[in-house]
Amino acid sequence: MKTRLTTLLAATAVLAAATAAQAADKVTLQLKWVTQAQFGGYYVAQDKGFYSDAGLDVTINPGGPDIAPPQVIAGGGADVVIDWMPSALASREKGVPLVNIAQPFKRSGMMLTCRKETGIAKPADFKGKTLGVWFFGNEYPFLSWMSRLKIPTQGGAGGVTVLKQGFNVDPLLQKQADCVSTMTYNEYWQVIDAGLSPSDLVVFKYEDEGVATLEDGLYVLEDRLKDAKFVDTMARFVAASMKGWAWARENAKAAAMIVLDNDATGAQTEKHQVRMMGEINKLTAGSDGTLDPKDYERTVQTLLSGGSDPVITKAPTGAWTHKVTDKVKGM
Repeated sequence: MKTRLTTLLAATAVLAAATAAQAADKVTLQLKWVTQAQFGGYYVAQDKGFYSDAGLDVTINPGGPDIAPPQVIAGGGADVVIDWMPSALASREKGVPLVNIAQPFKRSGMMLTCRKETGIAKPADFKGKTLGVWFFGNEYPFLSWMSRLKIPTQGGAGGVTVLKQGFNVDPLLQKQADCVSTMTYNEYWQVIDAGLSPSDLVVFKYEDEGVATLEDGLYVLEDRLKDAKFVDTMARFVAASMKGWAWARENAKAAAMIVLDNDATGAQTEKHQVRMMGEINKLTAGSDGTLDPKDYERTVQTLLSGGSDPVITKAPTGAWTHKVTDKVKGM
């Protein structure tokens, strides 16, 4: 009798576990880039059970140079994507109705890193120099900045020569460019690891120059926000993700190790990821996930003032909502 009871209890436990797993709402998150500490909060939320505690079964898909989050979600490959707002707004204007539902990153990590030996000490010194710039939508904050400085981007003594920069810092190291685009948490440290010291460099943070645009927001397709169940699912996802980011800020090294555990490529190193996690934590600090409308407006105005070929041609409507984060606050 005892054996039968034990077997019954075990079977009941297995059934309960299976039922709980079936009841979990599935969510697929598409990252903007490869597995790294830039996305640490999401990997922490998954590893620490914050998603499962919220009744979610989350799949995190890494990105890469050939993966565009707007295209992925438009094709049904994700429920929610991480993207920079310039890319998201451009996609919206072109017909992919992305809506920002949360903004874990409060600050921008983008900057220009220059060799001090070039004589560049202030933005006015860019004239006559060659600057490496990322394209695919990342160039517009730069173009807006040059427009504000009244510096042409077609070269010449009074302008700057724009070098289309790949996802590396080789142009600076090989002295093909006087400055290159870097992120505070990634490429800047590639320059340092290559042998240059901070004293060899001058950096200009877009945040400090007043032309920063919002990075690493969470976006969904507009029509899905009409579904109350989906909004509830996203609210639980955002709440659990922000819990992951909070844990990462308190446990930076442990969070970096969780990221490394999820790096299927084996390309990342502990030194780089621990350092990156520390820098990323500076960008998420102070955010509860709610988009600040002022930050949104600054981003839009930066994009609209980017010169003759702006990423967006008019101020968008309906590109963000507090519907999800308001629900989070009500939990």
